[in-house]
Amino acid sequence: MDDVIETCVAWRHHLHANPELLYDLPGTTRFVSERLVEAGVDRIETGIGGSGIVALIGGAGTSGRVVGLRADMDALPISEATGLPYASRAAGRMHACGHDGHTAMLLGAARRLAATRDFSGTVALVFQPAEEGGAGARAMIDDGVLDRFGIAEIYGLHAMPALPVGHFATRAGPLMAASDLVTITLGGRGGHAGAPHLADDVVLAGAAIVQAVQRITARTLDPIESAVVSLTCFQAGERENVIPATATIRGTVRALHEPARRAIEERLCDMVPKIAAGFGVAATVLYRREYPATVNAADQVALAVEVAGALVGGQAVDSNARPILASEDFADFLAERPGAFTFIGNGDSAPLHSPRFDFADAAIPFGIDFLCRVAAAALAQDPRRLPGGDTHRKARP
Repeated sequence: MDDVIETCVAWRHHLHANPELLYDLPGTTRFVSERLVEAGVDRIETGIGGSGIVALIGGAGTSGRVVGLRADMDALPISEATGLPYASRAAGRMHACGHDGHTAMLLGAARRLAATRDFSGTVALVFQPAEEGGAGARAMIDDGVLDRFGIAEIYGLHAMPALPVGHFATRAGPLMAASDLVTITLGGRGGHAGAPHLADDVVLAGAAIVQAVQRITARTLDPIESAVVSLTCFQAGERENVIPATATIRGTVRALHEPARRAIEERLCDMVPKIAAGFGVAATVLYRREYPATVNAADQVALAVEVAGALVGGQAVDSNARPILASEDFADFLAERPGAFTFIGNGDSAPLHSPRFDFADAAIPFGIDFLCRVAAAALAQDPRRLPGGDTHRKARP
């Protein structure tokens, strides 16, 4: 393990031991900023979208193009159970999704890019807060991160358990699903369990709704379509002998394509009040759109696959990875600029968001090499070959 990799592993362990949540990242942003200064980047801007950081590194060439590389910095509200020497020191918080590794790899790339500068144009290193449910990418975009720094395209990596270390996987088109939140509120007359005829049973109505909602994906959508409605919380009542007057049902909706996402939203909002009314119960549906689908651009995926193949060999790169119905707010960057999100192998590890998950240190050199190479390769591209050149935009769903 060379000195740069050893240093990045140590950085990763420090970040893992000191997790912070959402936008509240004072220790993390201080650590990242200090490492960027040590690396010798040309410019650092902090506080973007709340607590995001952008560092710029200019290459030896004179191209005016800017390519973005993104890492997320926030942890999760999960109690760690790894027993590692560098396990979380913060009760109820841990890096259970690999963001410590993502940040360490991008810091390593910063160090190498600033030292070599063997590329033409500018690399923008985007360190993002609040990926875990806080819409940090959207906050940075709304704060002008893409336009302020002239970012023409953007790339990101994410650790993937079960994919061997030294392997990469991605695909053109939808790679990860849109994720929305649904809250159903039921209200009626409460009453005694021994006199149900004098009450409106919100529990019975809710049970019917939970079952009926599964018909949306089973009998409304094309069977080939990838989508799922998961109602995961049903809260009602406090005592065994009382029929409650209110109930709340919550869950998520996942879909790879916008028409399916829209159809689920419309069907939920239409059918739930009607089902409830059949039980004499009032119902409201609050449908909140969160992250869009993570949709990779074909040209940028082709470039990422070429770079990864040159790094690890074509047999270790899956260019047609199976989409997954987890979500990722890198999708918001991809809704504004062409780019590619790529999975990097984390080996035989615990699943993401598990209290036993740990980022694989052995993946760090592969990630640093990939990030440096993909930025240089993207900057070497003739923008006239890319859809729309530097002014390309994708319509948001």
